[in-house]
Amino acid sequence: MSTRIIPIAAVLFAFTASAVAETPAANIQSTLGIEPGAIQPVMDQGIFAHAIFNQLEGRWNGSNTQFRWDGQGWIGTDYDKLWVKSEGTLQSNGTLDDGQQQFLYSHAVTTYFDLQGGLRSDLDSRPTRNWAAFGIQGLAPYFFDLEVTGFVSGEGRLAAKLQASYDLLLTQRLILQPQIELNVYNKSDPARLVGSGFSDIDTGLRLRYEFTRTFAPYLGVVYEGKFGQTANFARQAGESTGDVRFVFGIRTWF
Repeated sequence: MSTRIIPIAAVLFAFTASAVAETPAANIQSTLGIEPGAIQPVMDQGIFAHAIFNQLEGRWNGSNTQFRWDGQGWIGTDYDKLWVKSEGTLQSNGTLDDGQQQFLYSHAVTTYFDLQGGLRSDLDSRPTRNWAAFGIQGLAPYFFDLEVTGFVSGEGRLAAKLQASYDLLLTQRLILQPQIELNVYNKSDPARLVGSGFSDIDTGLRLRYEFTRTFAPYLGVVYEGKFGQTANFARQAGESTGDVRFVFGIRTWF
């Protein structure tokens, strides 16, 4: 008799253990308002934040130095974000050039690109200008970081900016980055030394070493060029129309 009871007890014990193991999962699903066995939703509505300075650098051409910054940050979800972008150049004489601040809303339209719209303010040592902004930003084919933005001001001025860069991994930590920025305007603005047409270019090549992903010092060389009416305004103001400079700085994000 006892030999028959032992197998029956073993079966009952196994069944009870299985039921107990399944009970917590069912209870958790019920607590979250999810029907047992239902597909759980994708958690893509969390709020995140990110900020990066691609350029925090000194620029030197043998006679004078500049300090240049270019950074941006955002807060939001995977699909909708609020952006702040800032760039400018502090000259050795204390004047501030090319000061641009952008405040944008973006919405993801594909896996790799966001549509952006908002405001741009030119805040530096020259007269302030305000613009409406609309553009795209994302990762183009072959992993090019790309920003294309159009601007319109209350005075009827139109402008466009293209920024692109590419990270070429020489090793896991040593990275070569070509970068370019182009600006185009439909009307001249003598007070800001900006001419109509293809206005200026800022392009460079930087070699950085990533001690960590969030901190990378770099060395490089950049070219700053002005063209057409913008070059004429620069000559009249006693400024250079084309300059090659060595750069040293850090790239950091958090």
